[in-house]
Amino acid sequence: MTIQDNIKTIFSASIETKQQSIETLANPISQAIELMVTRLKAGHKILTCGNGGSAADAQHLSAELLCRFEIERPSLPAIALTTDSSTLTAISNDYHYDQIFAKQLSSLGNKGDILVAISTSGNSGNVIEAIKMAHQRDVAVIALTGRDGGNMAPLLKDNDIEIRVPSNVTARIQEVHLLTIHCLCDQIDQEMFA
Repeated sequence: MTIQDNIKTIFSASIETKQQSIETLANPISQAIELMVTRLKAGHKILTCGNGGSAADAQHLSAELLCRFEIERPSLPAIALTTDSSTLTAISNDYHYDQIFAKQLSSLGNKGDILVAISTSGNSGNVIEAIKMAHQRDVAVIALTGRDGGNMAPLLKDNDIEIRVPSNVTARIQEVHLLTIHCLCDQIDQEMFA
């Protein structure tokens, strides 16, 4: 196979995963939008976390909410818990790497806020600890996962929302997570400001 053939195969796999996700994810994404709009209108904030590519997605979501997505509008309150290197390394050093998001959430997360917890495997220890802390703080959880939902899925409560991509391939899961983030941003803008 040529490089171009391989590129076409990757594009096709991405398209196929997105096609498979349409029916599965339309409802939980819609529920997440409704929850986020309700909480943002009530003056609450969105906190995001993840590792690696999921950290980048967490920061992307936060940036789109704080700045703007596609329409001019007021800034929306969002904090990516992945961005403060001094805080991340201090917590990691003084406590444990699994606490880097939970420790921040223990002071920044308030009742009514939302945690968007992103993990392609659903098994990230620090994201799991963040979900536990969110529940202690009465912070709702929107989990973006893949595969079988991992260890995050059984932790979720009835009022939480899981957006689980039907794939076992990390890259395909991340691609659908990014599309999901764009759906969230677009519809939050439409519901709140259109």
